[in-house]
Amino acid sequence: MFTGRKLALTLAFTVLVALAFGVSCRGFFQPNSLVSIAVQPPSPSILLGATQTLQAWGTYQDNTRTQITGGVAWSTDTPDVLTIDSTSGVATAVGLGTATITAAAQGLSGTATATVYITITSLTVTPNTWTFKGANGGTNPTGFVVQANGNTDVTSSTTFTSSNPTSINCVNGTDPIFCTAIAGTQPGAYTITVTYPGTSLSPVINVTVN
Repeated sequence: MFTGRKLALTLAFTVLVALAFGVSCRGFFQPNSLVSIAVQPPSPSILLGATQTLQAWGTYQDNTRTQITGGVAWSTDTPDVLTIDSTSGVATAVGLGTATITAAAQGLSGTATATVYITITSLTVTPNTWTFKGANGGTNPTGFVVQANGNTDVTSSTTFTSSNPTSINCVNGTDPIFCTAIAGTQPGAYTITVTYPGTSLSPVINVTVN
C-alpha cells in the first residue's frame, strides 16, 4: 500500500512528467502558420458605378484553406479606376480600365486584377464631320472624342479605321484620337469608322476633301 509520503511523491512525479510532456509538445507542434494569401475572385469584372466585395483566403502550413476575415489591409494601384475600402474589401468601380488590388496580412499579400466595364447602348463621336482642302492636309491634325451612353468618355478604348488609310491616318489609343490627312489628298468623300470592343455600334465620321 502507498503510504502518505509515497503517494505524495508519486503525485508530484506525475505532475512533473505531465508538465514536461506539455512543454515537449508545445516545442514539437508549431503553430499552424499562414503561408500564402489569394484574393477571390482573382479577376473580377465590375460594372462602372457598381460595387463588389472581395475576399482574402489564406493557405496554412497544414494545407488547409480558409477565408481571412480580420486584419486584412486592402489597397488599389489605380484609384481612378477602382477604389477599395482598406478594411472591408468593398471595391467601387469609378472609371473604365484595369486595376491591381492587393490584400495584405501577417507580412504576406495576394493580388487580383480587376476590370471595370460599361454596358454600351450608344456611341457618339465629336465632331462627326471633317472638311479640309487637300492641299492643306497633314498640317492641322484634328482630335475626336467618343462618348458611350451620352456621358462616359471611352475614346482611348475605341478604334478609328479610315476608308483611305494611306491618305487619312488616325492614331488609336489616345484621348482625344488625332487624325491627320496627308498633304495632296485627292478631293472626295471619305469615312472614318469608330468601333468599341464587344459592341456592334459603329458611328461614322464623314470626311470631305475639297
